[in-house]
Amino acid sequence: MILIALGANLPGPDGAAPIDTCRAAVGHVCDIPGLSLVALSAWYRTAPVPRGDQPDYCNGVLRFEGDVDGEALLTMLHQVEGRFGRVRGAPNAARTLDLDLIDLNGDIRDGTTLTLPHPRAHERAFVLRPIQDVAPGWRHPLLRQTVETLLAALPDQGVRVWE
Repeated sequence: MILIALGANLPGPDGAAPIDTCRAAVGHVCDIPGLSLVALSAWYRTAPVPRGDQPDYCNGVLRFEGDVDGEALLTMLHQVEGRFGRVRGAPNAARTLDLDLIDLNGDIRDGTTLTLPHPRAHERAFVLRPIQDVAPGWRHPLLRQTVETLLAALPDQGVRVWE
């Protein structure tokens, strides 16, 4: 199982709303060779983490099956981000599109370019809640806890269904 989180809180380069950018990005991610889409979560409106004066995010998760190289996949995700105007700057800055590789078939890596599972996924309700939609019962590869257990342990982070 491959889990990719999507998020945006700034208009895209064409002025598109963050939810429209996320929806459009789904098609580009699905075009990556070696990935076969299984499910797309609901879209969620989420407060920025850490909280600040940024606008709310639109977040979701894609679940794929497939056999792809992790570094190559990460490079292709960064290319998709670039198509939607992503400029990498300060950590946790507002962005037009963010694509995070959360889990790659249970692989555990601690490299300079790729760390799996995503090192902060278990701390973020905006990642865990959409994972629960597409992969109920998913177990964090390192912590061995289910998505439900991880989510229940977090304080309220302002995650609500996008309306």
